[in-house]
Amino acid sequence: MATKHGGTQQHAGQAAHTSKGTNGVIATKDAHDPNEMTREQRQHAKKRAAAEKKRKKLKAGDSDRQVKKSPVMLMFMIILAIYTLTPLLWLIINSTKTQGDLLSTFGLWFGNGFNLFDNIKELFTYRDGVYLRWFGNTLLYVVVGAGGATLLATLAGYGLAKFNFPGRRGVFATVIGAIAVPGTALAVPTFLLFAQLGLTNTPWAVILPSLVSPFGLYLIWSYAVNAVPMEIIEAARMDGAGEFRIFFQIVSRLLAPGIVTVLLFAIVATWNNYFLPLIMLSNPKWYPLTVGLSQWNAQATGSSPEPIFNLVVTGSLVTVIPIVIIFLMLQRFWESGLSAGGVKQ
Repeated sequence: MATKHGGTQQHAGQAAHTSKGTNGVIATKDAHDPNEMTREQRQHAKKRAAAEKKRKKLKAGDSDRQVKKSPVMLMFMIILAIYTLTPLLWLIINSTKTQGDLLSTFGLWFGNGFNLFDNIKELFTYRDGVYLRWFGNTLLYVVVGAGGATLLATLAGYGLAKFNFPGRRGVFATVIGAIAVPGTALAVPTFLLFAQLGLTNTPWAVILPSLVSPFGLYLIWSYAVNAVPMEIIEAARMDGAGEFRIFFQIVSRLLAPGIVTVLLFAIVATWNNYFLPLIMLSNPKWYPLTVGLSQWNAQATGSSPEPIFNLVVTGSLVTVIPIVIIFLMLQRFWESGLSAGGVKQ
């Protein structure tokens, strides 16, 4: 009996040991299961958790939010929309008119015929296609000037946000002060400087001033303060990456919405730039579209007038189309580029 009882106890002990061992293995395996997940599975789990958290937050906000209708505000927005779209509507309608219809018919309605394609053909062939020359000049100023301004603003803004160096506060104060100075106030001093350097009446007279964008620098700085964690930069430095490699391979991707926003500002400013090219350039072959169309419009006055208002209107419409396309392509980054970094999390 003792032997049988002892054997039973031994058997129970072995079973308990086996169960314990089994439980231990299971517990150990369960403890290591998260570490055995693939990278894609972890990223998917994080995205699901973030989406669920965002959904709950939005649901809670919707329950607390009370939508109020304001007839006065609705009327104000309608008036604002009409005020904004009327000039564009006028431009589209009058681009379809001949010179005679343009001067004799109502501005917000079509003329006796549809001459849009004839106007476009004449626009591109007038004076040996000088309009195409001006269009190419404008593209040159935008690509080099706006692109360079975005790159310099991004580098400088990131440097001010993430590097400590002597005179940092002074540089930042100078940038903030430069934002308050209008570009027209600097046009004459810039002209005198470029005249002494012999750069007037050359593309550099338009490109070099366009490379400076204090407002773009400020936007990148305000975005980079919170959008680029120092932990990522320090980890990249510990892995042996240089500063330029960190910027172009890591930081530039984190700053993408801000960069696109600054690029859009720079493109619009350079494309619509009129006063600086007007005082810097005297040779029509370097005119941008803004100055060239203005010269065409001035042909209607003088000792031997040659009005071509139909080409001026059609050229203005063609000038607007590329900037509208660029804006529609980049506007999805607009809100994130302006608001991100404005709230500390």
